[in-house]
Amino acid sequence: MHLRRSQAYASWVSTKPEAPTPSLPSLTERRKAATQLDIARAAAELFTERGPDGTTAEEIAQRASVALRTFYRYFRSKQDAVAPLLAGGADRWRERLAATEPGAGVPEALERSIAAALTPETGADAEGLRWTRGLLRAAAEDPALRAVWYRVNQESEERLREVVAGLAGPAADPLEVRLAAAAATDAIRIALESWAETDAPERGEGAPAALAVRCLRELMGGMRLLRDA
Repeated sequence: MHLRRSQAYASWVSTKPEAPTPSLPSLTERRKAATQLDIARAAAELFTERGPDGTTAEEIAQRASVALRTFYRYFRSKQDAVAPLLAGGADRWRERLAATEPGAGVPEALERSIAAALTPETGADAEGLRWTRGLLRAAAEDPALRAVWYRVNQESEERLREVVAGLAGPAADPLEVRLAAAAATDAIRIALESWAETDAPERGEGAPAALAVRCLRELMGGMRLLRDA
């Protein structure tokens, strides 16, 4: 299977020359992100084919068409290389959640955004979920890869707090905000891990979206943010 190089970043580049603005990534940042994602996809593909133990950093660099020194410029280890791929879905989900209309209840907004983020709309979305499944299966036998997965989730939870606080409003209890962010992050993590242990499809019963919504409802069942919504 050949990797599609940097297609996800093509839409960031305007066809008209414009002065850079603080809200948009610079050309250098876009190129860096594109290279990191190429390496991440190459690592995910090789891990799925051979497992982490059967893959070297040199092979990942070769598959991604970059020099080994470029690989180590961005990543400390071969397991660390998949972090951008694992984090990408969480980044898009938080962006979707942050764009929620004002006044929406926190639990409802979390549930809708999680269901939308984990429901593949295109073949590329479904392929991304399958890559995640392969990585999580590989992580079960590789502590270093598992540590990357946990780190990505922890970083996502920390960034999510600000988004949840904005939705909940200034009067919200900071502890409740933190609990909601933790519950949402863990709902997705547990759903993906549970799905990866099965051969369930990407959509429908037993799929990540359905499992994550179920986990979220269970985890948020006693929170005041839910009772006051």
